[in-house]
Amino acid sequence: MAQKALSKSIFVWEGVDRKGIRIKGENEAQSEALLKSQLRREGINPTKIRKKAKSLFGGGKKIDGKDIAVLARQLATMMSSGVPLVQSLDIIAQGHEKPAMQKMVFGLKGDVEGGNTLADALTKYPDQFDELFVNLVQAGEQSGSLENLLDKIATYKEKTEAIKAKIKKAMMYPAAVVSVAFIVTAILLIFVVPQFQKLFDGFGASLPAFTLFVIHLSKLFQQWWWVIFTGIGVGIWAFARAYKRSYAFHRLIDGWTLHVPIFGTLASKSAIARFARTLSTMFAAGVPLVEALESVAGATGNVHYAEATMKMREDTASGTQLRQSMRQFTHLFPNMSLQMVAIGEESGALDNMLAKVADFYEEEVDVMVDGLSTLLEPLIMVILGVIVGGLVIAMYLPIFNLGKVV
Repeated sequence: MAQKALSKSIFVWEGVDRKGIRIKGENEAQSEALLKSQLRREGINPTKIRKKAKSLFGGGKKIDGKDIAVLARQLATMMSSGVPLVQSLDIIAQGHEKPAMQKMVFGLKGDVEGGNTLADALTKYPDQFDELFVNLVQAGEQSGSLENLLDKIATYKEKTEAIKAKIKKAMMYPAAVVSVAFIVTAILLIFVVPQFQKLFDGFGASLPAFTLFVIHLSKLFQQWWWVIFTGIGVGIWAFARAYKRSYAFHRLIDGWTLHVPIFGTLASKSAIARFARTLSTMFAAGVPLVEALESVAGATGNVHYAEATMKMREDTASGTQLRQSMRQFTHLFPNMSLQMVAIGEESGALDNMLAKVADFYEEEVDVMVDGLSTLLEPLIMVILGVIVGGLVIAMYLPIFNLGKVV
């Protein structure tokens, strides 16, 4: 009778390699003793091994922008310290907590070991590494300064991910206000108002118009709650699908967003920051302006800014200076950004000036988001108070009227 295979566990380990460099990682093995033997065969002297605790909620499995930013920073740090690319990828893969990241980085390592460039290996993962990332890595490999370019990429990704997080935070507050207000209202209408209705039925007197309105609204929610909630869910799904697949709808929403009070200014400043940061990074890496603008268009995060950037690309390709082309989009780019670009072109330091523009608008976004957070937190309480208070008043109006009669 065949012996049943032993189950494997994931172990987290720390050790020292042949060069005396302290490294850490995690491997799947049947036991701690077998893992020690495996590491020693690979030239690693393990100093600490422990079984990895399982996450209560399973942990995040999807690779996000923050993971890519960290990967770029780790590669830049290790390569600048003299660690070869293949070994750097191996260390990162073994030390990562996300299985999806481990698999991807091991895949990159295998491709590079097989003779491919890192840029070619990255093209196999288009969902994680966009054209901009690949182009910058390719420029670094061709110029022999990959670690420097990786450092620029890491800084760029960290900045862009930070501004994306700020925008999401700002947009989440209104969504939270609407969602919480709707859920609280639905609970009151479905479960609380019917109890008052039974009490009112025994009064034998006419009810105030406001109370009748709330009672009818409660009956509507009780009978058709599944239609209401399903309709809202389908509406959100249809909106997201149309925004993703229909260019015309996407363009319409992006244009409307730019004109919404407060949030429009926030969206505009974040788009300018991403435009300046991306163009600065690519220009500093030695990418020609015309080629850089094509990659910048997809990084702005707004269709109208992307269209403006592509028009700038056409203009600069025909010999027009960037500052002259930008002047036709003064409704998108404030005068300060135009002046900084003009100074950068005249002084030959366009990348530095664009970096300063990005720093300025990123700081503006930070200030605006912090201000919105301060403003919207009490606003949530006010809106909920008005809704709940209105329902309470509607339910107690008949009781107050009855007390006056008595």
